[in-house]
Formats: sequence, structure tokens, C-alpha cells
Amino acid sequence: MNVSIVNADSKYSRVPLEEPTSRGYIHIAAQTCEPSFPFRPNTDPRLLAELKDLVEHLEQVDCVDTIHTFRAVGLPPVSRLPYVKDHAGSIRIARFDVAVLIEMKNKESLAEVQGTPLYEALVEYLRTHSKSVHVMPAMNMKRFGEVNSTQDGLFLFNYFVAEDAATLMELWDYMADWYRVEMDLDNSLLLVPTNPEASDYVALNYARFEGSLPSFLAKQMPKRSFRNYLLANLDTHHVGAMPILYRLA
Repeated sequence: MNVSIVNADSKYSRVPLEEPTSRGYIHIAAQTCEPSFPFRPNTDPRLLAELKDLVEHLEQVDCVDTIHTFRAVGLPPVSRLPYVKDHAGSIRIARFDVAVLIEMKNKESLAEVQGTPLYEALVEYLRTHSKSVHVMPAMNMKRFGEVNSTQDGLFLFNYFVAEDAATLMELWDYMADWYRVEMDLDNSLLLVPTNPEASDYVALNYARFEGSLPSFLAKQMPKRSFRNYLLANLDTHHVGAMPILYRLA
């Protein structure tokens, strides 16, 4: 399917891209609890503390660059969003209140890290203490800027499903440019699974915003173009986006 932008606006085009990184990534997402309110998950602080201890040990593996642990602060009702609501029975709805992102120095190190007892212990801990876990070894397909994960912020993981993966890859350029223009975003990585058959998601968007969750929502939600341009194009091109907002744990 070719991308044909609906409600086109001269303010938005394709985001200016940079060379993808050469790093390898493993994204581990877990649903450990049910939120008491759509935007307020009740992640157990003890679970996060034990998880971070496991992460610190794994981070000592030579080929690992960095590992970051995230706790969700915003779990939108994604099942109401375009494409997702029409395919809720056939896709995995993203409700992950905990995420771990392992970054390796190169893509060739993915298998080495996954073969270590420390990595296996981390995944097993989450499987034991969670309702569900999703693991996605990945590489960077597209990017603009670099996500600064050395200090806290509002981190976005956007879990994508799509009727056609190639359409999503092209449409992402326009969606990212909307966030650049309307939300002052200056960084975004599009991660794709190294084994698409083993992933419930076609791609994963990773980005960082300044500010708080309320200020983010107050800026995004009232914008008419959020509905008429961003959501409309997702719907038109049969792409589902399931965003979750996190902070460093």
C-alpha cells in the first residue's frame, strides 16, 4: 500500500532523517499490574527495586552499552484508537507498566547477551512476577536526533501494529514530523524486530520529551491536527499506534 497523506498540511512533511545507529537493542515490556486509573499504573516499588538490581548486574557484560528501566506514568485507553479498536481481538493490546531497554554496542552482540545467565535471570524474573511479558530484539531502522536517556524525562514507547509493515515505515516519517513541529520533539528512534515473526509489534518508537505528563497531554490533546492529521492518517493507512509514556525507574 502506498502512503497518500490525507488532510495534508504544508507545515508537515517527512522528518529530516539521520543515519540509523549501529547498536543492537532488546526491549522487554511487562504488565505487572492493573491500573487503578487509565493514567496511573500501580507498579510495585519492590519489583522495580529488584529488577534494577538484576539490570545492574547485566550491565557489566562487556558488549552491553547501557540498560534503562522505565515505569509507566501514562497508560492511555489505546483500545479506542484507530485500527486498534477494530482489531482488538487479533492484536496484543499494549498495557505494559514496566519496560527495560538494553542497548548493545553493535547488532552482532544480540545473541551473545541473550545467551548469558544474567539476561535469562532478568527475563525469568519478569515472567514470574508479571501478567504478561513481551521481548523484542531489535535494530534501529530510522531516526532523527538521539534519545537522551542519561537524565529523566517523559519517555515514549509507541507500540505499532499494521496491515503492511512497509506502509508504516513510510508513514512514520510524516508522524515524526508532526511531533517535531507541534510538540517540539527533537529525537526519535524507530526500532524494528530482528525476527518479525516472533514479535507482536511491527515496530517500536522510542523518544524523549521534556516536561510532565499533564503538560504533554495539555499540549497534544487540544490540537485539531492531532485528530485530523495524525490519527486520520493512522486510520487511513491501517496502522495502529499504542503509545505508553514512561519515566526512568
